[in-house]
Amino acid sequence: MTASSSNPSLAKIPISVLIPAKNEEENLPACLSSVARADEVFVVDSQSRDRTVEISEQFGAHVVQFHFNGRWPKKKNWSLENLEFRNEWVLIVDCDERITPELWDEIETAIQASDYDGYYLNRRVFFLGKWIRYGGKYPDWNLRLFRHRVGRYENLNTEEIRNTGDNEVHEHVVIKGQVGYLKNDMLHEDFRDLFHWLERHNRYSNWEARVYYNLLTGMGEDGTIGANLFGDSVQRKRFLKKIWVRLPFKPFLRFVLFYFLRLGFLDGKAGYIYGRLLSQYEYQIGVKLFELQQFGGHLNVKPGSETSSETQKIPQSDAQGSFN
Repeated sequence: MTASSSNPSLAKIPISVLIPAKNEEENLPACLSSVARADEVFVVDSQSRDRTVEISEQFGAHVVQFHFNGRWPKKKNWSLENLEFRNEWVLIVDCDERITPELWDEIETAIQASDYDGYYLNRRVFFLGKWIRYGGKYPDWNLRLFRHRVGRYENLNTEEIRNTGDNEVHEHVVIKGQVGYLKNDMLHEDFRDLFHWLERHNRYSNWEARVYYNLLTGMGEDGTIGANLFGDSVQRKRFLKKIWVRLPFKPFLRFVLFYFLRLGFLDGKAGYIYGRLLSQYEYQIGVKLFELQQFGGHLNVKPGSETSSETQKIPQSDAQGSFN
């Protein structure tokens, strides 16, 4: 039984939902149930080995297989370029995210406004069963609803880094038109265990190390959202990140910032564990940045060898502070 047949009274909204997936059988049922009001749902899969395809088809979603070429584009941009959406508006939802009925009501009204090309959605991140409300995790704005012809994910020039996955995770959608902000939250609830949290953050840290490297070496911002202290919330974060990457003792500072300055301790034990894991994540980024700077991203390759010669060295003062 599909989600739509289980409740025939649901009014379909002219939205095409895009869900990137790989081995997500634990999260998909709740995710797909939450998007049942959409007129069309695509699950773009990466050759899952579990019941991802079966579950998606049970809920009436269109399943499309994505074969990553190892560089660019990644899954979401490829989907935006190649899928034949029958609706003007697309909503991008990860498998561990849920769209609430209140948010659907707001979306139905929002897409009727002709002066906006996209909308930011705010996420509530849940960890160990608790909403992480403090520590800077909320609000967490993501541009996920937009006219699919005018929005694409930025390219942060991280293609050369291996083991980062085939999906855009921390890249943001670039839209030249006017964007708005929706009031109701989407929910981020991963039903898998801490093993998967650590596994994917190991991949993320590869990506982050390359982003840090690009910022330190003055990589251009063409095709990105850009860094602007007086821009929107995402551009402000990007501006502050350009300062952050040059600070020493970042793992320690990340915990202090999350747990004390941004009141992460108010989230109890879940907040403490989350803060410690973020500090560990920052250390991983720093070590991988050091490996990237000194050894071309390869362990035990001598500096100056052919493998590492493609990696431009940055000032030693920056390298010394990268994983303190």
